[in-house]
Amino acid sequence: MIEILMPALWTSFGAYALWYLTKAKSYAPITAEEARLLWTIHKRSSRCNGTEWQKITRGKKIVGFECRCGYKHVQKRPIVANVPQAVPEPPVSTLDRLHSPYKSP
Repeated sequence: MIEILMPALWTSFGAYALWYLTKAKSYAPITAEEARLLWTIHKRSSRCNGTEWQKITRGKKIVGFECRCGYKHVQKRPIVANVPQAVPEPPVSTLDRLHSPYKSP
């Protein structure tokens, strides 16, 4: 009996882990300006007649918008998504800094 039960449990666990790592998503907050810009893009690309939009919030954060035409956009990202890394600026030599037409602060 255990010879049948253990492979079934491991297969179920593997399938759940695969789903969790690839499909499970969480809400990603956006600013009101980004929501307005996304609504404007929606309006132009779909030739929408809507004149207003409403914020979709989760807690105190804006996660999307809803157009009066019925279109909804909710910003989501995978739960296991990596945080984007900042690209470091290349070092500037002192000689380049001295001969630059702009003063650095």
